[in-house]
Amino acid sequence: MTVAPASGPDVLSELLRVVRLTGSVIISALFTAPFGVVSPKYFDPAAPRSDRRQASVLHLIIEGECTLEMADGTAHQVRAGDLLFLPLADVHRFRRGAPDRDAQASEIVRDGPIEGMWTVDYGGGGEPLRMVCGFVESSELLFAPVFRTLPPIVVEPTQGDRVEGPLAATVREILGLVDAAIPGSQAILGRLMELLFIETLRRHVSRLPAGARGWFGALNDPVVGRALQAIHADPGRPWTIESLAREVGASRTVIGERFRALLGRPPIDYVIAWRIQLAAERLRLGHDSIARVALLAGYESETSFSRAFRRVTGQSPGRWRESAADLDRDLPLRPMAPEAVHEHAIQRPE
Repeated sequence: MTVAPASGPDVLSELLRVVRLTGSVIISALFTAPFGVVSPKYFDPAAPRSDRRQASVLHLIIEGECTLEMADGTAHQVRAGDLLFLPLADVHRFRRGAPDRDAQASEIVRDGPIEGMWTVDYGGGGEPLRMVCGFVESSELLFAPVFRTLPPIVVEPTQGDRVEGPLAATVREILGLVDAAIPGSQAILGRLMELLFIETLRRHVSRLPAGARGWFGALNDPVVGRALQAIHADPGRPWTIESLAREVGASRTVIGERFRALLGRPPIDYVIAWRIQLAAERLRLGHDSIARVALLAGYESETSFSRAFRRVTGQSPGRWRESAADLDRDLPLRPMAPEAVHEHAIQRPE
């Protein structure tokens, strides 16, 4: 059976809109060999309400090279032009040479020339390593830990990107704003970090092998990817397994098997979960009544909507709206504040 290529809405862009990316906190860092610097763990999946938001780290290596060591013991040689994307901002260490000790990031970060920018100048005075660091905060999907399925780190070389390419253009703009340090550029830098996040994620998804499990892998599947396009284009439609199979051009059996293999749930379960995701966002914004949100989500009654909403989120729509407002008041995250340093540390090998 041949399935036609998917067309319609950009499902990845729709996801990124719903999870509300927020770029913030720019650090312009200069390290000189020898040095060892531990960047703390900014996201703890076990923390209260961690299922509702997360923080990712982006490091852009501008000059020099060093070793990046992850918490699981893996090491990466990184150099000028590399963009390092840590989706869950786990503890990691930058190292070059043999320093006497590792410095915690909070010990060496200083206020920068403008609000929202910090600086670092640290090391033994030898070969330089210059980098720019940024943070992107987002929420998670309610029904699936999408970002937690990503690898601990993605290394994306930017020097091979064509001059007019998205990564190269964004990198140039970031470097120009960081060097100029003009008041008011914090918001622009935050947006540019969001663009780096999006483009790096797109490239990662495009390279996933056929049959990769999880939401990102499903985007590339000829059956499930096309089904996701249809669902996201019209989530309020009264989908059935039959109508979805007709839309995709696959049998009920095939579409059911592919959804279970890649997403771990039947197709109609996904439809319900995505409707609730969109409804939760409308409730967070607080403009519509619950009855109106229910109608927009494709439910004929507020009662049936409330039952479905509670099954997915564990809360009533009204309680969700209250808790979402509380969570929004906690934002934005300021990861590099000294009190944010996590007690976890990478153990230096003997």
